[in-house]
Amino acid sequence: MKALMKIRDFRLLWFGQATSSLGDAITNLALLITAQRLTGSVTAVAATAIAIALPQLLVGMLAGVYVDRWDRRKVMIASDFVRGVLVLGFMFVSTPDRLWLMYAVAFLQAGVGTFFNPARAALMPAIVGRDNLMAANSISESTRITFGVVGTAVAGVYAGVATSLAVLFVVDAATFIVSAILEMRIRTSGRPPAAAEHHLWNELKAGLAVITRTRPLVSVLVGAGVAMLGFGAVNVLIVPFVISDLGIAESWFGAFEAAQVVSMVAAGALVAALAKKVKPAVVLAVGLLGVGGVLALFGGVQAGWQLVVLMFLIGWFITPVQASAHTILQQEVAPEALGRAGAGFSTVATTANVVSMALAGTAAALVGIRGVFVVSGILGAAAGLLTYSLNRTPASANAGLRALESTSSTQG
Repeated sequence: MKALMKIRDFRLLWFGQATSSLGDAITNLALLITAQRLTGSVTAVAATAIAIALPQLLVGMLAGVYVDRWDRRKVMIASDFVRGVLVLGFMFVSTPDRLWLMYAVAFLQAGVGTFFNPARAALMPAIVGRDNLMAANSISESTRITFGVVGTAVAGVYAGVATSLAVLFVVDAATFIVSAILEMRIRTSGRPPAAAEHHLWNELKAGLAVITRTRPLVSVLVGAGVAMLGFGAVNVLIVPFVISDLGIAESWFGAFEAAQVVSMVAAGALVAALAKKVKPAVVLAVGLLGVGGVLALFGGVQAGWQLVVLMFLIGWFITPVQASAHTILQQEVAPEALGRAGAGFSTVATTANVVSMALAGTAAALVGIRGVFVVSGILGAAAGLLTYSLNRTPASANAGLRALESTSSTQG
């Protein structure tokens, strides 16, 4: 970690990520709580979560194409500035008849965000180099999740004592601006290695071809899709579960997230230290198995302290899953296709996520929220087993690069 922190541009990217992750988490929980307060409906909470996730499904791949054409650093800066302005629109949602405004702003903000994530992932190898990717991704994911957890805790504690959540949206807007200013100071070129532009549809097909041509990439694709079929419902149901089922105060979210912070920081440090000794594919499979196993235990929670313990346990697996998935992507895909490949993975995961969230209310009505948690855990464990199975036979790490080169040559 010390070696990476000596890289100036990585420090700027890291600090900007920490700041914006804090703001994102504050707003995401604030929106779910707002929907719950104004309507008391699981459907409204699910609609909010879907509005945030849907843009990735609709325009994610298109965003990836343009990320591979444009300067990635400038894409990140523009995305942060625009989102910093949009998030202020949530301040005006104070009655049930204005929920449409919350959905619209959430959709627009997330739509702009679809450009940011693949741009950041594509810029990372240029900043730290291939040999440092696993360690850098471990630190980045640990930071993203940790500050996200802190943001959720802040939002939960504030919501427990305040009637209006408008100030939280102002804080989020400020974090976007700070992040953009830090990104403006990055010196590493954000220009993609190949500037040639082809037909949009051909570029989309080339990006999709790359992420299905090697065993490690397919394992991430399948693992993410299966896991998110379960995890999406959990994201929707956790708020009504805590507030309505357990009947405890919103301020408990602070304790839940604080418990995760401790384990995720430790897990991120551990993965960074062992980055050159363990295979990312193994880390991914074990991580998914762990998340699924702990998540299934959520179904038996009867008190707030029990959920705190499980949050601590699940944190040990979340950071390794995210870090290993990003590392596999960055190692297996040529630099000129990283934007499309990253967007492709996100689109698959988001599709499964949206389906899961859309069915959350119906599933909860059929088997109860606790039953949904158990099923989600089983799906997570199944994703881990599938990932392990797909990676048992060695595959060429360069197959994806050759696929890209072959596809690109047919376009010229």
